[in-house]
Amino acid sequence: MSAIRFNGSLPLTGHDREMLLSEMHATKQKDANWREGKTWSLVYHKDQQHEAFIKQAYSNYFSENYMNPMAFPSLRRYEHEVVRMCANLLGGDSDVVGTITSGGTESILLAIKAYRDRAREKRKFLRRPNMIVPKTVHVAFDKAAHYFDVDIIRAPLDENMCVDTIAVEKLINRNTILLIGSAPNYPYGTVDDITALGRLAKKFKLPLHVDACVGGFMLPFVRELGQDVPAFDFKIPEVTSMSVDVHKYGYAAKGASVILYKNMDYLKYQFVVCSDWCGGVYASPTLHGTRSGGSVAAAWAAMNSIGHTGYVDLARETMSITEKLMLGINAIDGLEVIGNPKMTIFAYLSKDEKLNVFAVADLMEKKGWHIDRQQKPNSLHAMVTINHKMHYQKYLDDLREAVSIARQQPDLAQQGNAAMYGMVAQVPLRGLVKNNVLKMMETMYSSENNTFGSSLDSIGNNKVIDLGVKMLASYSKAKNRLNGLLNGIKG
Repeated sequence: MSAIRFNGSLPLTGHDREMLLSEMHATKQKDANWREGKTWSLVYHKDQQHEAFIKQAYSNYFSENYMNPMAFPSLRRYEHEVVRMCANLLGGDSDVVGTITSGGTESILLAIKAYRDRAREKRKFLRRPNMIVPKTVHVAFDKAAHYFDVDIIRAPLDENMCVDTIAVEKLINRNTILLIGSAPNYPYGTVDDITALGRLAKKFKLPLHVDACVGGFMLPFVRELGQDVPAFDFKIPEVTSMSVDVHKYGYAAKGASVILYKNMDYLKYQFVVCSDWCGGVYASPTLHGTRSGGSVAAAWAAMNSIGHTGYVDLARETMSITEKLMLGINAIDGLEVIGNPKMTIFAYLSKDEKLNVFAVADLMEKKGWHIDRQQKPNSLHAMVTINHKMHYQKYLDDLREAVSIARQQPDLAQQGNAAMYGMVAQVPLRGLVKNNVLKMMETMYSSENNTFGSSLDSIGNNKVIDLGVKMLASYSKAKNRLNGLLNGIKG
């Protein structure tokens, strides 16, 4: 029972600080247990000593607002040096420029905004701009398309689960302003053929953005270890921008990504300048006005404290864990890793039609693991960090047991989240899925809701199963109406 009762208003008098901290500690116990390696995304934890150091670096700039770089030259120095280190790591020359952002999504949003504005200026007869993206591209590009009114055209994958560059060429048209590749993609950890995309970019005189948010602080070091990593960075002349997250495998504090451009001719379209505001001339390099000084300082501190050899060591150990996990998963009857992942991110599916992979996920969550589910195909996802070093074997043991139970109890596929995710995957009319998930979001954020969870799963099994049932019912009605119309036309 909470010691602090919330009645919808500010407390008349402030609560005791120790009591508040105690309340927060107690409330946090229900959150995903990342410290014990129970999560496979969201948190990138190196070790407790590094965490304490990063907290200190962050707290040194806890109150500083980096909205005005001229007011805080120390933060401007940190940003410049972080950008330069990232540019060097990713094969950029001295002309490469960029900014620190709040995360990969902001980096991607800024890139699309910049390319849209650039196209508007250089192509006077541009109608409705579009970008060609792999089917596996991160959903941040959907956000960018929505926010900046750019159509998103999805290219299919080849047999290697990478973008089909032949299909990309066929999709390019007079309104295409940008090509996108992933290094690697989030769903499967495979790296698109950036060299081939570069040839298309050159042929059609288009910019090429590489999303290396996940891979930017892993792929260069994996390659250095002798692994087969295809070219993906600024060493390919046609690459005009890259996004890379320092708060992922760079092990910085949350709120630190970098967007890099080949030169200022691209970056300048990211800036917004307002010269007629009565409050004075306003210039903003990123989406945010207020920018956290703490995340900038912590990114600089993390990169300088770990260093090149430190990142190589982290890549070596994390790749070793990943390889053991993938071998262990492939050794479990019925499971198989998808494609040929190039680093520490992968997904696996069920090869056995009698084994429901979502039922396996539900069983794993009962054992305390936070499981990420995927669709098209139905699969389970993992992003491996150094924090999994002491926990991966337990994961494999629990997974083996979960598969055995799911096989013995096939009815589990009709229960819990397995039922919901299974039903959602069956609905071919994706608009129905979107509309019902929107309703769920409205419920989650409504003024009456008091169910506080960290994901769609936490809203409650009854509600999510009801969501799936409603979607299938809506689909059945629509299908029956369509069949009726077709039969009428035939008659």
